[in-house]
Amino acid sequence: MSPKAEEALQPENWRDALGEEEVRELQRLRDGRGLFSLALNWTIIFGSFGLVAAWANPLTILVAIFVIGGRQLGLAIFMHDASHYALFENRHFNDWAGNWLAAYPIWGDLAPYRPYHLRHHAHTWTEKDPDLSLATPFPVSRQSLRRKIWRDLSGQTGWKRAVATWRRDLERSHGKVRRTDGGGIHRLKGVVVSNAIIFGVLAAAGHPALYSLWVVAWLTSYSFAMRVRAIAEHSMPSDRDSEFGNTRTVLPAWWERLLLAPNRVNYHLEHHLLMRVPHYNLPRMHARLREQGVLNDALVVRGYLGILRQAASKQAA
Repeated sequence: MSPKAEEALQPENWRDALGEEEVRELQRLRDGRGLFSLALNWTIIFGSFGLVAAWANPLTILVAIFVIGGRQLGLAIFMHDASHYALFENRHFNDWAGNWLAAYPIWGDLAPYRPYHLRHHAHTWTEKDPDLSLATPFPVSRQSLRRKIWRDLSGQTGWKRAVATWRRDLERSHGKVRRTDGGGIHRLKGVVVSNAIIFGVLAAAGHPALYSLWVVAWLTSYSFAMRVRAIAEHSMPSDRDSEFGNTRTVLPAWWERLLLAPNRVNYHLEHHLLMRVPHYNLPRMHARLREQGVLNDALVVRGYLGILRQAASKQAA
């Protein structure tokens, strides 16, 4: 191998390893693929409602709550992609779909989320990173992690999030996710209308009570999925000053993709390297970087259970 080829294998030269033509191709948006992903996400959600409608019992209800919560995270990922203009090629439609088909149903909003999230990318693992508090506590003791998970699954985290979002939309929040575009009761229009549509569809099908699964999942399993995602992405870095050491990619099992890592969110290192790559091209980017040896010393792990064990590895005092 030539000295030039060996140099291209170094992490700092990852862009050279891909080549500019491939970088452009990786960032190419395919609107049909984006629509398919959104349709699949909603099909899984309504399939979960249908499961309980057909066989209502504690097991199917529990399965539906966890699958719906995982897909609510999937909608959050679409909102995230839209914040990078990586969902649809037309930016107006990108923002419309990112809000009405993804963000609003889960009480999200691109307007406050986009500037908040871009600060995270600009200042990862620095004092200016608005997500720093999500990563810095770990590892914690096993008992501490259990308490956090209990707060998620008991709805305490979800209720706290609901109060914070309510205050944000009514412009009563001065925190890091405050609105800079003005608040007021009109800011609730999107979440009210989109959730009324979900309820209306279920009511038209003769099962209005199934809407409670949506609310319960938002308060519980969605909170849990978001916590696992946050732990996996940036906690316990090997090198805080390097993207290859402070951002993690996870290679999940199929059930983890269903419940914890929807829409390729597990390829987080690749996303930080090229923010505009749509979710369906991230596996290809990962494969190319791996072929070139760029990921040899990067934070790339298999499965989320090992990460949770590492996150709970601190000895209790």
